[in-house]
Amino acid sequence: MTSTARTITLALDSGDIDLAFSVDERGKGRPFLLLHGGGGPQTVAGFAGFLADQRPARVITPVHPGFGGTTRPDWLTDVPTLAQVYVRLLDELGLSDVTVVGNSIGGWIAAEMALLGSDRISSVVLVNAAGIHVPGHPVADPFTLTPAELSALSFHDVEKFRIDPSTFSDEQRAAAVANRVALQVYSGPHAMADPTLRERLAKVPHPVLVAWGESDQVTDTTYGLAYADAIPGARFELLLRTGHMPQIETPEQLLTAVWDFADVQAANRPND
Repeated sequence: MTSTARTITLALDSGDIDLAFSVDERGKGRPFLLLHGGGGPQTVAGFAGFLADQRPARVITPVHPGFGGTTRPDWLTDVPTLAQVYVRLLDELGLSDVTVVGNSIGGWIAAEMALLGSDRISSVVLVNAAGIHVPGHPVADPFTLTPAELSALSFHDVEKFRIDPSTFSDEQRAAAVANRVALQVYSGPHAMADPTLRERLAKVPHPVLVAWGESDQVTDTTYGLAYADAIPGARFELLLRTGHMPQIETPEQLLTAVWDFADVQAANRPND
């Protein structure tokens, strides 16, 4: 694994702005951009290594600015802008045929990236993503729940994966607080959802897989089906005996779903 500090220039309405952030890169082969959820970069670190070890894959895992003890500039306050940042990252790295994989708020970012229509992206995988509004099926509000309560909603095997904050080191405790602050900024005023996103998803031009842990009580299966229904041609795959973070709970199952989908899309692309 290599961890690098990347600086990119993002064109905003107010002018060009430089942004520095941390990116981990592992493996060689087909490129994957892996976007973590509100629990921070450690929620996908193991899966990034697993994917790079088990398949010919180059896995790029950025840390969302503000998470993991990193700095978030004052102007970076919403998911659509963060999606623009990551599309610019793909430009900076000169990548093509990228599969974007995002979990939870990382899935929300991936959905917004899909809407930008970058020709560097070949396919998108939304893993128990947040971001849309589904009447009667709200995203569990992480800001009103204790870590133990959120953990109970997140896993199929709650006892095996239960989070106990009393075991955290001072560094882990500080990172968790920072992650929570950053998540609250990015999630906006509507509790982990953008009321406009569901309708806008009708314009996604890329192939999309919506992969969903069947036991998720943070974003339930009905919510996942609504996500898939909103995206033209999207495929929905239910992941068994797993919850909100299948990359932690059942990584082998998620790996198969992600790789097989990316493989099919690669085979279906016309040759240059």
